Amino acid sequence: MTLAEQINQDIKEAMRSRDQIRLETLRMLKSKILAADARGNVSDQDVVKLFKTYFGNLQEAYEQALAVNRADISDKLKTEMGIVQEYLPKTLSSEETRKLVLHAISESGAKTKKDFGLVMKHIMKTGASIDGKMAKELANEFLAD
Repeated sequence: MTLAEQINQDIKEAMRSRDQIRLETLRMLKSKILAADARGNVSDQDVVKLFKTYFGNLQEAYEQALAVNRADISDKLKTEMGIVQEYLPKTLSSEETRKLVLHAISESGAKTKKDFGLVMKHIMKTGASIDGKMAKELANEFLAD
């Protein structure tokens, strides 16, 4: 079953259970798929990219809501982020990310922070689902000035 088909199934389940926030979020995800292709013929890989972008947007909005002390909005956004995360591949743990960054540094031959781009390029080639911010911090920590 593709991710698009899974979303359709989950929309039906959310309707049956009358879970309004889940239903709204799933409909938004479906609209993202249909915006990319009106027939919904989008590969799972492209769907994951769309969902990651949407998750990033939600995360940014969540941080802004926290900054202005809007608990009502931040709670809803946090719930939506949890729903979207169900459809994203699991991200690597901090220890796994650390190992990947160290491996990328040794493979790319990076020595200084000027070689940061080489390290990130090598990490992105692996196709692993990582927290980019954490990878950036670790790479900067391991590379010399």
